[in-house]
Amino acid sequence: MNSNLTFDFTVDKANSTVNVRREFKAELELVWEAWTNPEILDHWWAPKPYKTVTKSMDFRDGGRWLYSMVSPKNEIQWCKADYHKIEPEKSFSYTDNFCDEQGNVGENFPDSTWTNVFSGNTDTTTVNITIQYKSLEMLEKVVGMGFKEGFTMAMQNLDQYMEAKFKLRQQNKTSNKARVSSYLNFDGKTEEAFLFYRSVFKTEFLGKGIERFGDIPADTGHPPVAEEIKKMVLHVELPITGNHILMGTDAPKEMGFTLTRGNNMHMCIEPETREEADRLFNELSEGGNVTMPMADMFFGAYFGEFSDKYNINWMINFQTR
Repeated sequence: MNSNLTFDFTVDKANSTVNVRREFKAELELVWEAWTNPEILDHWWAPKPYKTVTKSMDFRDGGRWLYSMVSPKNEIQWCKADYHKIEPEKSFSYTDNFCDEQGNVGENFPDSTWTNVFSGNTDTTTVNITIQYKSLEMLEKVVGMGFKEGFTMAMQNLDQYMEAKFKLRQQNKTSNKARVSSYLNFDGKTEEAFLFYRSVFKTEFLGKGIERFGDIPADTGHPPVAEEIKKMVLHVELPITGNHILMGTDAPKEMGFTLTRGNNMHMCIEPETREEADRLFNELSEGGNVTMPMADMFFGAYFGEFSDKYNINWMINFQTR
């Protein structure tokens, strides 16, 4: 997280609550989506090295999110959030608890009631979180288990990956001239694949070549990258036939990513204007599934993501300058 952004974490023992105030350098629509879309939550909700896997989500008043926290040894802890009241892009509340795979509540850990309130201005959004426990004993048990450290780490996951990856993409694209690229995700084999593609197409990598997770600048304000992923590929671009661009990245499980056939490739369109970005997004996504609406991102782009009615994945990326 950017060290200039607000992050307050306080424990109120008198009222058996935890209060968190966390600022994001992104507009409200994007932050709300990150907290309420299960595909995005699976990327960042779990603290490293755990990952989140959603079984089902019904995001509405009276609905439920049922998910698991999976350890590196494939140990599974099921959790659920029972939603109370939702005001779109303003607030939502829910009861959180550990459970079994069917959502039956366990007795070993205390439940808690979360109220998340969102407020935003032009380019930042603040989330105020109040977590209410039934007793001081329950509160102290959770705090003693390292809740603050785990929750802090979880919220940094999405920031760290997105900020670094799109910063490098901006460095490689030096003008607003339109281009189309294919964005490929690999389970640790990006370098092997792109060296193969380079030998076939007899072209050279753009920008700084192969950028790695270990190259993430120290001044981003994020925690150190885990040793096991430092050599993995963060971003690489290779022109191929007809000036088409292949982009690639590794999607490490250590950062909460679950790579499956179908989510490992996107068509990425980079139009010349914001208006053309909106037109392409609106027309291509009609009848499909929007996973990230078009929005001004904190990494300097106007960006959106969706799968069309034929289940083809797309990214629309207008790089502002």
